[in-house]
Amino acid sequence: MTVDKELEKLSRLTPPAATPEERARALAAAMQAFDAAENNAPAAQGNAKGWRQSSIINWIWSPVMNKKFLAGSALATLLVIPAAGYLAIELTRNGSPIVDQTEIAGNLSKSEASKQSAATAGQPVTVAPQAPAENSSLAEQSVADAQALQDKEAPALAKPNSSQTSEFDANDVAGLTNKPEGSAAALGAAKRSAPAAPGIAPQQQLTEPMAAIAPSPAPPTDRRVQIQLDPSRERFANAAANPIKSVATDPVSTFSADVDSASYSFVRRSLTGGAMPDPQSVRVEEMINYFPYDWPGPDNADQPFRATVTIMPTPWNHDTKLMHVAIKGFDIAPATTPHANLVFLIDVSGSMDEPDKLPLLKSAFRLLVNKLKPDDTVSIVTYAGNAGTVLQPTRVAEKSKILSAIDRLEPGGSTGGAEGIEAAYDLAKQAFVKDGVNRVMLATDGDFNVGPSSDEDLKRIIEERRKDGIFLTVLGFGRGNLNDSLMQTLAQNGNGSAAYIDTLAEAQKTLVEEAGSTLFPIASDVKFQVEFNPERIAEYRLIGYETRALNREDFNNDRVDAGDIGSGHSVTAIYEITPKGSPAVMNDDLRYGAADQVPPKTSDSAHQGELAFVKMRYKRPGEDKSALITTPVNDGNAVATVDAAPQDVRFSVAVAAFGQKLSHVAAVDTYSYQAIADLAAASRGTDAFGYRSDFLGLVRLADGLSQR
Repeated sequence: MTVDKELEKLSRLTPPAATPEERARALAAAMQAFDAAENNAPAAQGNAKGWRQSSIINWIWSPVMNKKFLAGSALATLLVIPAAGYLAIELTRNGSPIVDQTEIAGNLSKSEASKQSAATAGQPVTVAPQAPAENSSLAEQSVADAQALQDKEAPALAKPNSSQTSEFDANDVAGLTNKPEGSAAALGAAKRSAPAAPGIAPQQQLTEPMAAIAPSPAPPTDRRVQIQLDPSRERFANAAANPIKSVATDPVSTFSADVDSASYSFVRRSLTGGAMPDPQSVRVEEMINYFPYDWPGPDNADQPFRATVTIMPTPWNHDTKLMHVAIKGFDIAPATTPHANLVFLIDVSGSMDEPDKLPLLKSAFRLLVNKLKPDDTVSIVTYAGNAGTVLQPTRVAEKSKILSAIDRLEPGGSTGGAEGIEAAYDLAKQAFVKDGVNRVMLATDGDFNVGPSSDEDLKRIIEERRKDGIFLTVLGFGRGNLNDSLMQTLAQNGNGSAAYIDTLAEAQKTLVEEAGSTLFPIASDVKFQVEFNPERIAEYRLIGYETRALNREDFNNDRVDAGDIGSGHSVTAIYEITPKGSPAVMNDDLRYGAADQVPPKTSDSAHQGELAFVKMRYKRPGEDKSALITTPVNDGNAVATVDAAPQDVRFSVAVAAFGQKLSHVAAVDTYSYQAIADLAAASRGTDAFGYRSDFLGLVRLADGLSQR
């Protein structure tokens, strides 16, 4: 008989001997056979419920009950509860629900009325009349415990990067649903309506009178099981997009250089994970500066930067133009790079115990160590509750010793980042290399939750220690705890940079291919200031750099900290500008005080033709006084069409459009993802490492996800 065969197969599939998929398939097949028996033999329908209930209970408990006579009921009780938990965990793995909750009601069978009478009288009751009373009581309680474990474990097993509620239709679980009666999970649901008393073990609840247990609620009409996913704890700085400014009242724009790349990597991980990125995680300047560009560089180190300015039509607005400013730093030859004193400050707290955190971190640092020169020095400090020195300053010539120390790192404990930062700076100062690179490299998921944990407290610590001439690099790993806001605060105030490592390929790019720009600074406190000519330009808008804005007076103040630029690094800034008389002008002319606000017309014909004037201040490493580089912008910098602009300029503009669209900037609302992809594809050019091809893939992913 088909039912007998399915029962025999089901009885062989005990939890220790089969995979979850095999058990689920066997259970589904058995239940379908039961249903067929019910439909084909109406006279046997009364027994079908008993077949189903007893077979499921036997399937769960047969390995344990066979040993009952060896150890007695107490030992059996200790064993069956973990077995039920095992089943619940297996069936809920990857966030899947166990069964439709409406299968519960029918499994209480014909004895329901007598049980309710006993409950009214305050007498203990049993659950399954088909099985011996002792066995069914154990089964009832243990399945209830399994269901409670499901309720507890399901959110933790669900994907962590969503604050939304995911709905699972129980009807999609093959063979386990659409039955109003006859499921072992029914026992758990009925029991679940009566929470255990505080301080009393589940086994003790079996002898409580039914009068103390609330009756099971009626099955809901919507059979879908809802699992609330844990909300993400990731934090991003809240910065609104730069507004349009009138040149008549505010002709000067000032900001700090930014060569970080964390935002692009985070956006990429979100999109490849099937979700649009948090708009606050998108920093357009970091997305633009993620890519290597072939901007013309300076001829020698006497003037470490060269600026190239291009004026071109705006692809997303025919009535405005773009002013594209590209800065290229002097590239130090590898043979002349200074010695490096690096301290790896590594988060080994419990939150780092995930494949894309500490294991990836260890592989990334191995790549970096293999890039260093034999005379460079590496130290390792870890923190998790308390900071500890894993490796004293060691020359890279002893590479095996350094790599062995990295391999021994294990996660565990809470996160005490402040103490670790102090210890790392102390070690860097101890091994300080004069005229060399002294840098702390902090690698973390950003979860600082022990000791001084506010951004302001940690910012103060970093500001105090940077006076010793020690730079800071912050590397973020993983998802769920990422504190991007804190990473930016530490990097910006520690004369350093921030990156997000989501893959080993990204580690290769950041720590190996771009090691010069990452480790070896050629200038510090780099600031930009652009003054627009009110006779030619009516309005402007800086694209990105919201978290890097400076006051106008900060530009000439050498005590104001700003960004740092490494060897061979480039910095790109893009303004959307509105010419005088354009229909795109948003601000009316001033009625009062215009003469006081707008500089009088100059008789200097050289200045009359200028659109803007670009200035850059920087300090050489170890110097306190800044130097100035200036570049006038005039019609000679303009091109007539988008296609006439240099290839790298067009590609960077496509990236700027993409970043603005992801961060919901209104200026690009009508500019489609397809148009962005077309612009990027036409300007991809030589793509040695495939970064630009990957960008095109991200644009297509965003286009698809935005239409869901």
